[in-house]
Amino acid sequence: MASHSGRSTSSLAPHPPLRDYYETEEQRKQLLTIQFDQVAPDYNWITQAASFGSGKWYRREALKRAGLTEGKVVLDVACGPGTVSVCAQQIVGKTGRVVGLDPSYGMVTQAHQQGISTVLQGKAEYLPFPDSTFDFISMGYALRHVSDLTITFKEYLRVLKPGGQLLILEIARPDSFFPYQVSRFFLKQIVPWVAYLRTKNPHAHQLMKYYWDTIESCVPPETILQVLETSGFIQSKQYTLFGGLLRDYSGCKP
Repeated sequence: MASHSGRSTSSLAPHPPLRDYYETEEQRKQLLTIQFDQVAPDYNWITQAASFGSGKWYRREALKRAGLTEGKVVLDVACGPGTVSVCAQQIVGKTGRVVGLDPSYGMVTQAHQQGISTVLQGKAEYLPFPDSTFDFISMGYALRHVSDLTITFKEYLRVLKPGGQLLILEIARPDSFFPYQVSRFFLKQIVPWVAYLRTKNPHAHQLMKYYWDTIESCVPPETILQVLETSGFIQSKQYTLFGGLLRDYSGCKP
């Protein structure tokens, strides 16, 4: 039986409310549900473009670097159309297992179509699994969309087995001025219009504008690492690429 983490006085959202898109937390959730359901068939292509085409090899290398090996049981949270799940399945092989979880029904459908046999609809803050179920948890480019970092990380810790590993992939605000300006122009101005022209879907345009705004307003990497540690993870660290545009965070359950 799952024993879910309770609300904490040290709750922390990944970014402040973005008033250009919503006013309340309920409106934020509704916005994301609609947007992700609408863009699900094209989301894999859109995120590949947003990551400068580096997504596939970066995901695979990050999973290996974080300790994913053959035979492990993996939970891929906010799995989207299954891009990280597919990479994980290739690594764990037939002796392992990958379970996907996503709040969007559209994304769950897409992940099933990618060959991930077990995909459930659910949220990071309330994982529908018993304690100590998984060897490894991954989350790809979705940490900015949770409601509470502390609750999310405590749930991850709960369902991991002792010694289990966590990997969070993210696109982040680069550290220095020039990479930041290039990334901002590309992700805020170019990608939304490319997404619209490719898909003819206005939801794709709005989602990718929102995508950059969550990146720009997200809490700094040091805060994410600190919350991982205060939530109970050990050996917390980050790996950066492209001047900090691509970051992954990892930790281990004691």
